Amino acid sequence: MTSGFGYEFVFMSWGQGGVHPIRMLKLERAKRVGRKYQAPVETQVGGLSVALKVLPEMLFGGRERVPKELLGPFRTDVSGYGVGPETGLRVTWFGHSSTLVEIDGARVLIDPVWDERAAPVDMLGPKRFFAPTMRLDEMPRLDAVLISHDHYDHLGKKTVRELARVMPEVRWVTSLGVGAELRGFGVSADRITELDWTQNVSVAGLTVTSLPARHFSGRSLSNRNETLWASFVLAGAKHKVYYGADTGFWDGIQTIGAEYGPFDLSMLEIGAFNELWKDIHLGPDGAVVALEMLGGGLMMPIHWGLFDLALHEWREPIARIWELGVPIFSPEPGRPEEVREMKSRWWWDRSVDVDG
Repeated sequence: MTSGFGYEFVFMSWGQGGVHPIRMLKLERAKRVGRKYQAPVETQVGGLSVALKVLPEMLFGGRERVPKELLGPFRTDVSGYGVGPETGLRVTWFGHSSTLVEIDGARVLIDPVWDERAAPVDMLGPKRFFAPTMRLDEMPRLDAVLISHDHYDHLGKKTVRELARVMPEVRWVTSLGVGAELRGFGVSADRITELDWTQNVSVAGLTVTSLPARHFSGRSLSNRNETLWASFVLAGAKHKVYYGADTGFWDGIQTIGAEYGPFDLSMLEIGAFNELWKDIHLGPDGAVVALEMLGGGLMMPIHWGLFDLALHEWREPIARIWELGVPIFSPEPGRPEEVREMKSRWWWDRSVDVDG
């Protein structure tokens, strides 16, 4: 698949495999072929053949893909939200990609999944490694809920229904086509804003911009790519955050950094990676290259630590990021933290917490 992005110029960058050319791409609106949205560059998503290749490892592999015991309990001290962040930028990570970003006076809840499973049914599919750190009705006042795309690990039906019940007036910002799913889960149509790539909307003094990502969408095999997926920039008066959502490596990451950076925090996925689907997920090594392309700075590793979505051991993504030695912001689940370089060891030894 391709969207016909134009190349502007080429330079060299150090990354996976050594020095390689990076092409600066012009960021454009999403393109469709029939009802199907197209990835920004040619992308292999995988299908039945990939499933057959990984099935033996899924069924009989000996890796600890799921923790041997339920993790936690973790608990969010909601009283802390009564005082705003001293620095103007505070983040609470709830596991996987679910985060609450408090930035320059605005609060944005990103890809919240409180559901027990990242799956279409309650009894089957990837189950949470730990319980939610707070109830949704304990959530502080939100200015927006941001949904990057419609995959089950980013869009939980029960979560959306509960948020629509307890916060009926909150603004929902999402990608093209996802609004219909939100409406089906109980969100009022007048509270939903859908964005195409490069479009933006203002929410509580914050500019939220949708940008391309190398991924795909769909909640079943029958509706693949019929809704859009995206990464996002949250730009306040003093701070900027890049939320990479789900993406594989592509040269347009460089353009995003050049046109929208520098960022105070780049939230990049590190989990659910495998060579068979490298086009649609970065993994730890890819995230480090992406951080460099975005202009460096501080990375928040996301998309790990809550669901078993790949073949790797559940700790492997974060352990590898530690080995690579880049500056990271990695807090304990459910703990609101001012953004700074820090490493929580909750995933290895909860008795030790290291702030870098």
